[in-house]
Amino acid sequence: MSRQNEPTMNGVGDVVLIYYQDEPSVYARIEDIVPDVKKDWYQVTLLMLTIPAQTATWILREAYVNGTPFTMGGQPLRIEGVQRVEAVEPSEDEDPEEPGESVRTEGPAKVIPLHRKPRG
Repeated sequence: MSRQNEPTMNGVGDVVLIYYQDEPSVYARIEDIVPDVKKDWYQVTLLMLTIPAQTATWILREAYVNGTPFTMGGQPLRIEGVQRVEAVEPSEDEDPEEPGESVRTEGPAKVIPLHRKPRG
């Protein structure tokens, strides 16, 4: 599907944000991508992360899966990949008993473990 030196296509397992009429509408996970009978088109199965979850299979070009706007039933849509956020391990010099004392303004977000103090 993708060629060398070009961005790779959003793939199976990726989480995407679907824009409907230029507004963020729903998150979805790409469940499957298989070639369609039409050349350069793909059947893309999406698990819509709604309550309850729903699946839909859309027939799309590679460019549409990668963010190029398109229309469906006359309505504008766009699929945008969601960037993965890597978990950050707390450093050894931090005191886990005093969460929230320092505030980061740069870099990735940090997970601070919550510890219960024993009742005494």
